[in-house]
Amino acid sequence: MASSQLTASSISTRNVASFQGLRPSGVQFHGAQNVRIGNPARRSFKGVVVKAATVVAPKYTTIKPLGDRVLVKVKDAEEKTEGGILLPSTAQTKPQGGEVVAVGEGKTLGKNQVDISVKPGAQVVYSKYAGTEVDFNGEKHLIVKDDDIVGILETGDIKDLKPLNDRVLIKIEKAEEKTSGGLFLTEATKEKHSFGTVVAVGPGLVDEEGNRKPLSVTPGNTVLYSKYAGNDFKGKDGFEYITLRSSDVMAILS
Repeated sequence: MASSQLTASSISTRNVASFQGLRPSGVQFHGAQNVRIGNPARRSFKGVVVKAATVVAPKYTTIKPLGDRVLVKVKDAEEKTEGGILLPSTAQTKPQGGEVVAVGEGKTLGKNQVDISVKPGAQVVYSKYAGTEVDFNGEKHLIVKDDDIVGILETGDIKDLKPLNDRVLIKIEKAEEKTSGGLFLTEATKEKHSFGTVVAVGPGLVDEEGNRKPLSVTPGNTVLYSKYAGNDFKGKDGFEYITLRSSDVMAILS
């Protein structure tokens, strides 16, 4: 019998930054079914965030986000094909997102009031590690900042995403299938490109005068972007897409 039991449903690895401060001497393994954590009062897991969703009691019937925050009802990813075949996470085409349930009043920038960029009922995609999970009315929700919403998904396909603020949607150039000598490459050995074609761009950020600053790239540009930036998505057309901030686009290729 295990001395300490952790279930997958009670653990979220959201925002795991590093394993700094992990002390091997505090963790002992005694067989496959007996895991003990030495001295539970010791702060041995600095930098590792383990948290579950906040559960809202049934007596509360509404949640009103404040400031520039947005309440989103999370939609589950499609884990199976129509024929019932399980899909690995890399093959799932439904992006991470959900439906906007409620929005805050916005934020003040300089002397101007900036409204939330989405409205209740919109289907949105949000940044991978954003927000706070909330279990409300028996359903999974997320409270995120308006700036953490990547875009509005007007159809079920990521290629139709409407980016918000300074976000850019890029169709990634497909990796080479063969070496220069004609040998086929496996998925593990294919080098993922850091360039692609801009599909859509956001309207830009709002400055303190209340004006939006247009982005320096436009749809159709072939661009080089920072290798570790943004959020990757699998399109229904078999291509990979990425959304990132315009500041992560390093150059236009021609």
